Amino acid sequence: MGRALRQVILTADHFGLALPVNEAVERAHREGVLTTASLMVGAPAAADAVERALRLPDLHVGLHLVLVNGRSILPPERLPLLVDGDRNFSSDQPRAGVRYFFTPGIRAQLEAEIRAQFAAFAATGLRLDHVNAHCHMHVHPTVFGMMLRVGREYGDPPIRIPREPSAPWWLAPWLALMSARARAAGVAHNDYVRGMDDTGAMDRDRVLAHLRTLPPGVTELYFHPAIGEHEFAALIDPAVAAAVREGDLASITFADLAGTR
Repeated sequence: MGRALRQVILTADHFGLALPVNEAVERAHREGVLTTASLMVGAPAAADAVERALRLPDLHVGLHLVLVNGRSILPPERLPLLVDGDRNFSSDQPRAGVRYFFTPGIRAQLEAEIRAQFAAFAATGLRLDHVNAHCHMHVHPTVFGMMLRVGREYGDPPIRIPREPSAPWWLAPWLALMSARARAAGVAHNDYVRGMDDTGAMDRDRVLAHLRTLPPGVTELYFHPAIGEHEFAALIDPAVAAAVREGDLASITFADLAGTR
């Protein structure tokens, strides 16, 4: 059978953030169309997320690196340029990005934390399906280079490139650079995303609209589901399931994209 003209990866971010998120991920996979989840290994409910994922062999789980707007794995004394005394990264993403470029000594600490998060994922026993970063921080060239370098030690997992048609013009060169570096490293990646402009608003009608208008290639639709909210409801909606089964559309995972299973 030939490859479908349009392929979609249906992902939930923030797996491990809280119990309602974890329950939504499990149910959206069991009862709906969700195939993939991105795990925050240092989040409060990460252990619960791992327990659930180990019971769901067909749920493909990747690493959602947290380097801004969250907490580190390593203790603050190891990361004095990155986190406060409670292991909190900066919530000012633009300022953090500038500091990741220019602050002397910060890159060694950044790579140490990235390594720690990869290692924490490996310790779960889950197969690493993909890697991306919270708030798309891996668009940052420094972070992306470290992700590729450390990722090579963990089997070169596929990565997310957050290319959305409505993305601002100034983002295009950075996304093109990501694609070129991934290709040079032999790392698989998606072509497009949907969900960046609709964060928190991926309801049934919006998801159906996206599915109807996906371009040829591989598009990742990503969600932030939680029990009782509309993004979870969309993932278990029968109309969404029917749309995913359209003849020229195939639901895949990053592992399928990389040809690893």
